[in-house]
Amino acid sequence: MTIRSTDKACAHTPVPALPANGVIGLIAPAGPAALDAEKAVQWMQARGYALRIFPGVEQKDGYLAGSDEVRLNDLHAAFADSRIDAILCLRGGYGSPRILDRIDFELLRRNAKPFVGYSDLTALHLAISRYAGFVTFHGPMLNADLLGDKQQPTESSLLGMLRGELTSGSVLLHPPAYPLTTIVPGVARGRLLGGNLSLIAATLGTPYEIEADGVILFIEDINEPLYRIDRLLTHLRLAGVLSKLCGVLVGDVAGVDSQALAGLLKQTFEPLWIPVLAGWRSGHCDPNLTLPMGAMVRLDAGAQELVLEQDVVSRP
Repeated sequence: MTIRSTDKACAHTPVPALPANGVIGLIAPAGPAALDAEKAVQWMQARGYALRIFPGVEQKDGYLAGSDEVRLNDLHAAFADSRIDAILCLRGGYGSPRILDRIDFELLRRNAKPFVGYSDLTALHLAISRYAGFVTFHGPMLNADLLGDKQQPTESSLLGMLRGELTSGSVLLHPPAYPLTTIVPGVARGRLLGGNLSLIAATLGTPYEIEADGVILFIEDINEPLYRIDRLLTHLRLAGVLSKLCGVLVGDVAGVDSQALAGLLKQTFEPLWIPVLAGWRSGHCDPNLTLPMGAMVRLDAGAQELVLEQDVVSRP
């Protein structure tokens, strides 16, 4: 069996595991949302964690959760504070790209810790991957996912990953109630990276665009009809991104007919001879599974299996 792999995709550094009785910092780098703070604190306490809510979470500046300065300061403060063991985002929306060119990535690298979010937070995943080099987590956010009572394994996937219950060699389990689709069979080994397709495309041509060499690309999206998904994938193809990949994992593409999407994916990726697996429940869906961005993984599209090839968190 041929395994697509390359030495260009180097593993990212694991982050410290979330300890028992740890403190989780809540920030809002993108859009605003009304938060029931008491409910949020109680939710965390019931799972053994304290919650610290940063100032921008309670602010609103139009479609942004506070000014750029407030949101940037919260991001820096959450990483710099040694009492914070992991960082969770409130919601997506829009706003993360506005602060990319002002982030102190050296501060983040020196204080690496679990960072969790998806959707608009894709911009931060890509930037941290490129300039700080540690594993981040494409996973559920507080308002819509965890407090929204999304079904399991949304919560258990997140906490299991952050606690270090999944180590190198672990198979990332996918709920059998949601069948996966093999678009192109094959096996690939590479660094898992990506997130929201619209955000991946939006960062092309900037210093924060995806470093695609040897990567297993993860993509998901919402509220984009099929022709726009086609346009976004074509943008990546014409920009030379797709030809650099080892494989592709497709998450939830909400609102698009699955058969039509499968046809587009086959048309796009089959000529590249890279393995492609679709239907992974991660993104704007229920359940919403956590994926380690920047980690080395092995994708077996034929066997419909995703395996960790490194520890994503470290213990003292």
